[in-house]
Amino acid sequence: MPGSRTGRPPVQRAPRRPLAARPPHDNPVRTFYVRVRKAWDRPLTAYYLILGGSLLITVLGLVMVYSASQITALQLSLPGSYFFQKQFLAACIGGVLMLAASRMPVRLHRALAYPILAGSVFLMILVQVPGIGVAVNGNQNWISVGGPFQLQPSEFGKLALVLWGADLLARKQDKRLLTQWKHMLVPLVPVAFMLLGLIMLGGDMGTAIILTAILFGLLWLAGAPTRLFAGVLSIALTLGFILIKTSPNRMARLACIGATDPGPNDQCWQAVHGIYALASGGLFGSGLGASVEKWGQLPEAHTDFIFAITGEELGLAGTLSVLALFAALGYAGIRVAGRTEDPFVRYAAGGVTTWITAQAVINVGAVLGLLPIAGVPLPLFSYGGSALLPTMFAIGLLIAFAREDPAARAALAMRQPRFGRKRAAVRGSAGENAGPRRWNTMRRRASAARSSGER
Repeated sequence: MPGSRTGRPPVQRAPRRPLAARPPHDNPVRTFYVRVRKAWDRPLTAYYLILGGSLLITVLGLVMVYSASQITALQLSLPGSYFFQKQFLAACIGGVLMLAASRMPVRLHRALAYPILAGSVFLMILVQVPGIGVAVNGNQNWISVGGPFQLQPSEFGKLALVLWGADLLARKQDKRLLTQWKHMLVPLVPVAFMLLGLIMLGGDMGTAIILTAILFGLLWLAGAPTRLFAGVLSIALTLGFILIKTSPNRMARLACIGATDPGPNDQCWQAVHGIYALASGGLFGSGLGASVEKWGQLPEAHTDFIFAITGEELGLAGTLSVLALFAALGYAGIRVAGRTEDPFVRYAAGGVTTWITAQAVINVGAVLGLLPIAGVPLPLFSYGGSALLPTMFAIGLLIAFAREDPAARAALAMRQPRFGRKRAAVRGSAGENAGPRRWNTMRRRASAARSSGER
């Protein structure tokens, strides 16, 4: 054949296919953002954040209480672990309360609102009775319950206002009465002012500020108009100004904002040495137990200023970790309040979130020298059983509310215990029929579908 030396026809090669365009590689930052967004949108995210964040804060707080209180205990001729043992006992009792609160139905929480309010008011009245009330650091806010244990009823007043206020506003919303300003304010504001008056009789300005923040949080969630909100806020600011102006101690605390020198008569000693503790910590701190300021230089090292000792021993990394845990806890509380359809759950979750967040901001702001020293502990972190018990019960409320979300209940119902999976795997390896296991799975799915539709 012409054109071929061998006489064979030339081989016809198939035309080359064009190379398929490779999909462009996704931006790793965007991929990470998408994955994190999906993780945050899962039904059980708030549940895990509240449970895990609160437990981590409590455990780290126990460690820091043990480290910060040893010198104070030895100076008082007490065992070095004295304050840690009391705090650990309070944490165990608080854990039981948190577990009980997390398993209670919402209707039982609402039923407890009035008894807790009545009990708190009764105990705060007993504080002012001579021979029953105990004064600590000039403030008579304590009741001796026997031995070394004392109770501060004003801490339970925060929980009482949250539960009672949430139940009151929820009932009025069901009756569509919150559109009238008198129903929004009465009797919520008078009862809150009564609690504030009982607290201020003992001179506890810090707890009064937290209670005021809870009141404003409830009013904001109830949709109070701006003029009404501004009116109540102006009254509270006026009363606060009068109380601060008439007290030389409070005026001295106000003058210590941003102080870098102890000043005359060492009136800013605590604020300045708190800054010294934070400044000497560096990036990773001097090491657990190696604080210098706790050796008598920094007053209240294991209570109000435990955040300063944390910064000195664990450094910037430790303090930022604590702040991140509180931020995650606050975000989870806002998420629970924003995704529910139950008005009581929304008000109660918002009130608890306002309480914990405001108290953490006031405590940390005082340690950093940005706010006056109010004498409030860091929630779940500082030493003090009276503050720890109602706070852990409030955390149990948030956990219960997070579990009540329809999507979260469906996700929890679809779970299978690990022990059951192991037994199923053993039966499967033995060659047994898997029919019963399929029937159990269908039954779980059916119950999950029913529970997810209940509201």
